[in-house]
Amino acid sequence: MSTPTPRDYVLYLRKSKGRAGIARQRRDATTHCERLGGRIVAEFVDTDRTAFAKVGAGPSQRDDYQAMLDFLRADTRPLPLGVLAWHADRLHRDPSEAETFLTVCASGHHPVETARSGNYDLTTPTGRKRFRTDVVDAAYEVDHMIERIESMKVEAAREGRWLGGRRPFGYEADGVTVRPAEAAAADQAADQALGGRTLNSIAKEWNASGITTSTGGKWTEVTLRRMLLRPRNAGIMEHRGEEIGRAEWPAIIEETKWRALRALLTDPARRTSPGNARRWLGSGQFECGICEELGERDQHGRPVTVIAGTSGMGGKGDRASVPAYRCSEHKASHVIRNAEHLDKYVSMVAVEWLSQPGAVELFTTSGEDPTAHARAVERETLRAREREAAQMFAAGQITGAQLAEMNATWAARRFELDAADAATARRSALDPFRNGDARQVWEGLDVDRRRAVIAEIMRVVVLPAKRGKPKGWTPEHGKKWGYFDPASIRIERREGEAPAPSPTAG
Repeated sequence: MSTPTPRDYVLYLRKSKGRAGIARQRRDATTHCERLGGRIVAEFVDTDRTAFAKVGAGPSQRDDYQAMLDFLRADTRPLPLGVLAWHADRLHRDPSEAETFLTVCASGHHPVETARSGNYDLTTPTGRKRFRTDVVDAAYEVDHMIERIESMKVEAAREGRWLGGRRPFGYEADGVTVRPAEAAAADQAADQALGGRTLNSIAKEWNASGITTSTGGKWTEVTLRRMLLRPRNAGIMEHRGEEIGRAEWPAIIEETKWRALRALLTDPARRTSPGNARRWLGSGQFECGICEELGERDQHGRPVTVIAGTSGMGGKGDRASVPAYRCSEHKASHVIRNAEHLDKYVSMVAVEWLSQPGAVELFTTSGEDPTAHARAVERETLRAREREAAQMFAAGQITGAQLAEMNATWAARRFELDAADAATARRSALDPFRNGDARQVWEGLDVDRRRAVIAEIMRVVVLPAKRGKPKGWTPEHGKKWGYFDPASIRIERREGEAPAPSPTAG
């Protein structure tokens, strides 16, 4: 009597989180294969991959599983390959995905063996029924577990309790106790961002000073932005992207300030690409005077931008290529001005204005906002109304359309409250000038913060200038300023009383 040909098997192993348990699956499946008198010719392993798919979410992403299907489809052995797994739920927890597997195995006559849930002959109706039933049971097990976990999370969220997970920056591992050094850094970063500093520059400074993420990594503009936008920083509990009340942990950023920061960082007009480092005060910020005169942008000129390599922007005999401001739309046909000279002149004006007694108070409104507490109370009232409306909808007391209308009304009001907070807290670009020498403070600021100061205190309009020496030109003026004419620059104060005379470029 001839000896039966041993069947070859492909072994599939899967673990949703990490590799712990893979060795056990392999050991049990290998022992089972040996009892069958078979041998394993290929192994496919997916780690950190679930076989479960939420309704409407599409199939799970398992690279080795797909490779196994391709391996089975290409099988040409006289005795077809078998499929070996620890349990049927290692192969599938999604009934729709299981149908593809069933088709491949049935058409190719590939038997399925598991160490814990038995064998399946998918060429027979009984085998297919058992397989489908076990897959549905596996899907239900995960679905029900998710439902229980979600219910516990909702309950914890409503009570303001931490839901667990990775240690949040600014807090200890319990998610509640504040880490003073990190909390202070986050609060300072909020002030700096509101004052006009870029997140990219803050991230670089943090990396240089040894401030790391909660996992010990380096900061980027993206990770810093994500951290600063968290409602937990303001002591607010969030669930599924919605604020649902006060949290059990203390805030590390005052709520009004955080809401202003959120309004700033989520502004669609905000430049989000880090790009190249800023070099010029007025690129995209100073305005073209001819565009203003023509009324092309509602009483404002188009922004000017800086180009490199413009010759003849210096004084007599100076034909070197230098950076120059010019109209962003009409290029040099409108206005063009030496960028270094214009930035230097605007800086002189800014320092002169901010050196005057009480200058900061003239430009800014008081930081005290008597209505801030009332807005916080109103937010809590809105949250309570939303919860009550959701309960009424669940009880059938209001329709879905009525609930949607209520939520839209409350969302609009919440937007108004956030805008009011932003208007109160965003004015901090001038804070460094409150208690220091204006010139020293200015020289200590980077370009981004200088730009923020300029944007807050003045409007700079570049006017047409005559060619050649300006009126009153002297050789001494030419050594420092070339042919730059301050009379061709109009600077308007943003708020407060009329400014003192601008300094003379001399």
